[in-house]
Amino acid sequence: MIKKIFAVSLFVFHFTTAAFTQQTANARMTVYINALMKKMTLDEKIGQLNLPTIGFDVTGPLLSKDVYENIRKGNAGAVFNTYTPAAVRKLQDIAVKETRLKIPLLFGYDVIHGHRTIFPIPLGLSCSWDLAMIEKTARTAAEEASADGLNWTFSPMVDIARDPRWGRISEGAGEDPYLGSLIARSMVRGYQGTDLSQHNTILACVKHFALYGAAEAGRDYNTVDMSQVRMFQDYLPPYKAAIDAGAATVMTSFNEINGVPASANKWLMTDLLRRQWGFNGFIVTDYTALNEMFYHGVGDSLEVGRLGLAAGVDMDMVGEIFLRKARQLVVSKKITVAQIDAACRRILEAKYRLGLFEDPYRYINEQRPAQTMMTTEKLQLAKEAAQKSMVLLKNDNQTLPLKGEGRIAFIGPLVKDKRNLIGNWSGAGDYNQAISIWDALQKLFPGNALGYAKGCNLIDDTSILKKINPHGAMIVPDSLSPQQLIDQAVSVANNVEIIVVVLGESFGMSGEAASRSDIGLPPNQLALLKALKQTGKKIVLVLMNGRPLTLSWEHENVDAILETWFSGTQAGEAIVEVLFGRYNPSGKLTATFPRNVGQVPIYYSVKNTGRPFDANNKYTSKYLDVDNTPLYPFGYGLSYTTFSYSDISLSKNAMRDGGEITATVTVTNTGNFNGDEVVQLYTRDMIGSITRPVKELKGFQKIYLKKGESQVVNFTISSEDLKFYTQQAGNDASLKFIAEPGEFRVYIGPNSRDVKEAGFWLLAKGK
Repeated sequence: MIKKIFAVSLFVFHFTTAAFTQQTANARMTVYINALMKKMTLDEKIGQLNLPTIGFDVTGPLLSKDVYENIRKGNAGAVFNTYTPAAVRKLQDIAVKETRLKIPLLFGYDVIHGHRTIFPIPLGLSCSWDLAMIEKTARTAAEEASADGLNWTFSPMVDIARDPRWGRISEGAGEDPYLGSLIARSMVRGYQGTDLSQHNTILACVKHFALYGAAEAGRDYNTVDMSQVRMFQDYLPPYKAAIDAGAATVMTSFNEINGVPASANKWLMTDLLRRQWGFNGFIVTDYTALNEMFYHGVGDSLEVGRLGLAAGVDMDMVGEIFLRKARQLVVSKKITVAQIDAACRRILEAKYRLGLFEDPYRYINEQRPAQTMMTTEKLQLAKEAAQKSMVLLKNDNQTLPLKGEGRIAFIGPLVKDKRNLIGNWSGAGDYNQAISIWDALQKLFPGNALGYAKGCNLIDDTSILKKINPHGAMIVPDSLSPQQLIDQAVSVANNVEIIVVVLGESFGMSGEAASRSDIGLPPNQLALLKALKQTGKKIVLVLMNGRPLTLSWEHENVDAILETWFSGTQAGEAIVEVLFGRYNPSGKLTATFPRNVGQVPIYYSVKNTGRPFDANNKYTSKYLDVDNTPLYPFGYGLSYTTFSYSDISLSKNAMRDGGEITATVTVTNTGNFNGDEVVQLYTRDMIGSITRPVKELKGFQKIYLKKGESQVVNFTISSEDLKFYTQQAGNDASLKFIAEPGEFRVYIGPNSRDVKEAGFWLLAKGK
């Protein structure tokens, strides 16, 4: 008992000491910032609100001008798109040596899925369902980015996306708010660590606030409109999770919310983000988002500047609206000095927390890049991440894994390609250092005469080439005609037993400004597949892409399909090791694959209609020309082995508010390979004050089982897990987050479709 009391006392002491230390640090920061701001003129304060771009990449329609002169005048609080110690030092020197108050700059960059070592695109990473590994990739990215002089990343993107036509679905964690929230938290922790003043941490920037993933028609930058219940239930949770994890900055979205553009939305930026959620960092617009509000029809440049500052936006990315209009707004008393002060203070506090006032060159060390970038350990993590992200979509008759001794041909425009392996938003990554599938094959099977043919161009559509080639796609049509390429491939295929065809998208066909109305394989690629099908040989389709694709013909006509996304620097080795069974795939989809684009938007947590699907009744909710069900559901992914699930056992049949129930299944590896399985838990509220989804993800566990091995898997379900947002009809102010007494179903299985089922009751208080 004495030991226990001592342990508790020691914990309280450490907790109290840590809280006191933080309070002391905050007090010191306040004193420092107060003293600094007393010295600042209004123009110097406004200057801190300006974020110009200069350096290596362009991600928007405008370029900043006179950046060096603006820094000298104190008219820049941060710079983005500049990295490397030498380039960063040059600009920081101007800020701390040539300005009156010597306020250091922040340096930001799009470090989205790695900096120099490139990991799978975020959508791919999410399919690993491995939170610890995802956090480690962010930590690795922060180490490399900070070694390159950066201290701010415009990541994580946590937008929920249920329309695969939207190109930026590639940048997020898919369609589910529960999993998306966990991944958002992991990414923030990875970037920021536990102490921002350490030289290997960087500020995270949660984006795009808010609801950007619900752009109508999947068209980038488009309008968003949804109910408040859907907003809070399905789309806002990942942002909130990132804020709760301590995210230092937030980026506004391009879309409108309730008819008001996000960058002008005071309810969103101040009432919700700051007052309700307690966010105390700074808010930056997306690229020229303030300027673009003119096209939304809310006012001229002076008015959009006023709207942005009044909403609570702190920093203007590239557009220079604040720089040009803020003084005029203050003089005309449309904006107060206090509002400028508040924005300036939040930016200065971020710099203080990074330790930049103590040492403006903290992130500039010419020796660090060589010691930090693309080390053996980081490259191994990149390969591990790639392998865990891959999803086996089909594997008839155990076509995979391949046997090394058979006659195999690798066909397709992506077999030898490197540029597309690192995907979109690959930032400072060098595709020349990526390992192609062909390079990996030569390494694994030296001297083996594997067949090869290009088979087709990545894309033949000249209208698309004109849109993506100016932005680095580098697609050069082959000198052979499309038919000659196919004939060559068929000739090679006729001399082997198995054909591995590597097809998909160019990296420029997904990501920002890369929405597609047709999300199937390009016609020329499908023509190649159909010609190879005529050979009668077994076909393995390896996909590289940034979104769910429509694969109905492919699913019906090829023997195996492996989804690899854009897997990063180590893609080739990872893919080859999976194909040949050196790694057993375990990825599970985090975004539903439709049968055709007419099913979009499509996601697992749908609601029933008043006329649920019934094949025998004409007047029920269904399509005439395609099944209602997706081709591959959320949570789906095969393995080289097989797993069986027992029936669900519940610890009790009912629980009270504040109580818990344990749901148990036994999972057995019934196949011939050792492997990982993601065991997924879903619930359903059978009757609610508002309609409820047919399933909601509430938990998962990733387990490893040797062949023949079994494991008991327990999930604890609390009344907290059963809460949802509800409101009295027509009364927006009545939004409540509650669990309602009644019947619930619980589902456990390998995906959202193939589940075991049981039921329990949540009792009303006093029963």
